[in-house]
Amino acid sequence: MATKIREIAAPPREISADKITELFMHYCLENHKKPESVYLFCKQNGFTEKEFYNYFSSIDAIEKSVFVSFHKLAVALINQSDDAAILGFRDKLLTYYYTYFEILTANRSYVVFALKEEKNKLQSLIKLKEFRTQFKSFIAAISEGYLKVKSERIRKAQQDALEEGAWIQFMVTLKFWLDDESIGFEKTDLFIEKSIRATFDLIDTTPLESVIDFGKFLIKEKLK
Repeated sequence: MATKIREIAAPPREISADKITELFMHYCLENHKKPESVYLFCKQNGFTEKEFYNYFSSIDAIEKSVFVSFHKLAVALINQSDDAAILGFRDKLLTYYYTYFEILTANRSYVVFALKEEKNKLQSLIKLKEFRTQFKSFIAAISEGYLKVKSERIRKAQQDALEEGAWIQFMVTLKFWLDDESIGFEKTDLFIEKSIRATFDLIDTTPLESVIDFGKFLIKEKLK
């Protein structure tokens, strides 16, 4: 007697915010554009709009979350290190930069698509808006107690300047990385090292040798 073969259904796809973000990035790279609608994006990837809206309110919301997800991954990786608790502000910031830009490099095709090919620079900044908030909160956390000022009013003003300055520095580094054509992006690693060192020399009002060294490095790269 013939045995009836039982049809085995494929296991349901697990949907999460990270999975939707991953599918979004793949869609952008494969189609050279963002999904036109939530409906078509969900249909193509085999899950429902209801599942989508459990995590995101729109396609644009996914786009804004990408760099935040990179940030959260970088922070998580840093916190997994045995040395995380003993790192000072400078070393933790340097570790964050190296970690974050390693993540960017692993996803360079998407990052270039999202930022470098955008003709409207304002649109690029909008994509980084939520990440900017997360980044500045991170700077506030790791720099706690670093500024030694008795006046609360002055300390707050300096802290605000520190956080905003850190963001500007990050954006300059991001632009450098986007334009970097060196093997393994080794020039970006050098840029990070010199810029962080120069920044802290300025903050600590120590001799400006490293600032001058960093300036020479920038001029050299600019003239090439």
